[in-house]
Amino acid sequence: MYSEEHLYSIALRECNLIGDINFHKLVRTFGSAKKAWLNAKKEYKKLDGFGYRMVADIGNPEHLKFAENELAFCERNNIIINLRHFGDLPELLNECNDAPAILYQKGNFDDTNQRISMVGTRNMTSYGQQFLTDFFEETHSCNYISVSGLALGIDKEVHEQSLQKEIPTAAVLAHGFHMIYPSKNRKLSEKILEEGGALFTEFNSSRKPDRENFIQRNRIVAGLSPSTIVVETAFGGGSVSTATFANQYNREVFALPGKITDKQSQGCNQLIYQNKAACISTIKDLIDDLGLKKPKVKMDELFSRSEISIQLTEYQQLIFNLISEHPSISLDEIIEKTDLASHKILPVILDLELLGKVKSLSGRQFITI
Repeated sequence: MYSEEHLYSIALRECNLIGDINFHKLVRTFGSAKKAWLNAKKEYKKLDGFGYRMVADIGNPEHLKFAENELAFCERNNIIINLRHFGDLPELLNECNDAPAILYQKGNFDDTNQRISMVGTRNMTSYGQQFLTDFFEETHSCNYISVSGLALGIDKEVHEQSLQKEIPTAAVLAHGFHMIYPSKNRKLSEKILEEGGALFTEFNSSRKPDRENFIQRNRIVAGLSPSTIVVETAFGGGSVSTATFANQYNREVFALPGKITDKQSQGCNQLIYQNKAACISTIKDLIDDLGLKKPKVKMDELFSRSEISIQLTEYQQLIFNLISEHPSISLDEIIEKTDLASHKILPVILDLELLGKVKSLSGRQFITI
């Protein structure tokens, strides 16, 4: 089930001063975790920015013994060990420069499905709960995976609502698989696996849910998805860090606004004010922005009907074709390619939007529908 490379990867990652980024440098330089383990100490000068102190702990037999025990633990508990340098990580997470060198997994995760990360405060209000109820009601027939952090409050509600609506859900933990924190969510974690979902963690079985682990966990929550929704959070709440990671990864961030006097909405309002998150105005608009599509329901037609063809004008056809051939094209690029002034182009684009042919994005960019 596991290879020699899994053994040396766990041992190498356990060494002092060898975090994810240094791990990647070692593997890129030496070709594998095993070769890094055997050669880094005597050939550390090959490594840019490495001194002897950085590699002093590599080769420590205690780490190799720990790795042997960790492999046995994983085998007993049906844990998948994903290695980044083997290309095992989910594709979007692998794009992040600080992605984990090792990602432990229980359960199933279909990397071809769309993902939506949803996070928020442990002190959920009825406002946040109602938003989630309405969101999952509207998207229950859509094909996606929800991602959250298995904490109390918003995270728990995301996982539970997903299960109720038969939407696959994935939880990212801030500790090893030897425990579930908070313990109140143990049954929920088991239900996630029973219903075909997944649990992820970058932490081995020696790691407890220390405070700093939750910030590390949040980067994986953000990294797994193209979009993150912040439901409720106070100033400086942990969910703000998730939004920050998502912004750094050039992912979409949405935040649910609330009253400025409501503590659990103040963090969301601040994200919106600082242009770090798009404001959620309606659930319908949010679903459109996320690109979620409901499966088409086949119905027998009682009456035959003919398609009504809309005849576009010369300029409409020209600009429609241009947007179709260049998705997310900007207004400046349209001006450059057509030699038309903006005051002539904008009314044409508006007509195309009203006809349901074109959709405008942020930054004056356009796509065809």
